[in-house]
Amino acid sequence: MSRIHEALKKAEQERAVSQGGSAQPGYAPTETSEPAVRTIQQEPAVTVTAGMPAAGGVPLTSGMPSFGSPFSLDALLARCPQLEWKPDEKTMLFFNGDDSSRGTEEFRTLRSRLYHTREKMTLKKLLVTSALPKEGKSFTAANLAQVLVRQHGRRVLLIDADLRGPRLHLMLGTSSSPGLSDYLQGSNDEFSIMQRGPMDNLFLIPSGDEISDPAELVANGRLKFLLQRVEALFDWIIIDSPPAVPVSDASVLAKTCDGVLMVVRSNSTPVDLARRAREQFPDQALVGVVLNGTDGESVPYSRYYYAAYGKNVTDSKAPGK
Repeated sequence: MSRIHEALKKAEQERAVSQGGSAQPGYAPTETSEPAVRTIQQEPAVTVTAGMPAAGGVPLTSGMPSFGSPFSLDALLARCPQLEWKPDEKTMLFFNGDDSSRGTEEFRTLRSRLYHTREKMTLKKLLVTSALPKEGKSFTAANLAQVLVRQHGRRVLLIDADLRGPRLHLMLGTSSSPGLSDYLQGSNDEFSIMQRGPMDNLFLIPSGDEISDPAELVANGRLKFLLQRVEALFDWIIIDSPPAVPVSDASVLAKTCDGVLMVVRSNSTPVDLARRAREQFPDQALVGVVLNGTDGESVPYSRYYYAAYGKNVTDSKAPGK
């Protein structure tokens, strides 16, 4: 018997004893020239059972399923509630059935540029932020998610992580809870906070119940764990964050994402504050800038201005937030 064979046999015996059982007499692993292969779908890399402290010290409640169980698309579709959304058709551009309405082509351009960026780097989890409130980040995040699912077979998860001033549930005409804050506090599992509406393959995690300590909650580690759990089921995950200058949430959230998309408002965002917001993120994290609220005459110049500095830009005429 080879040394490798003996080592494998000994390891199997020790594993059986550690699990409270005993090794089968005479049992030895079969030698093979090919190593065993584990698939992520069948066996998650992280296993946390109910009752154990989760990331950040937030315990899982007994009513939540074991996080070691497989998370599959079938389970998602079976347990994710489908609600009757009533989106604001003036701002949610892809729900009204008019593919030629103002702004839709700009979002298709943004989609194309993100896919082009994706060829050069890993890009699935995208944070959308701005320097200040009312610059159009929620509008951008929601419509970007909509245009992404318009491509056949693409599945998108939209997350409202702006726990200080959530807007996505209002724009999409749905309930705000249960949502992200409830998951981060350990009171709900990932199935119950996710919802579907009338648009195929678009899923939403709203903000959840109002809380008093959003900064501590978004930093407790559970959001990263949530994304690790669900990202294999989606082609894109779009996260709407608080503005970057007034609070620290955006820079914390960015650490869980692959890239950051910055929204600035034409003739509104002060240059020094836009620069401060930009400095919150590493150079490689910023994948593009959306210039929002432009008029027809300024669009060609604005597009050239940002392209000259090597940033991906889409111009749009949109409301704040």
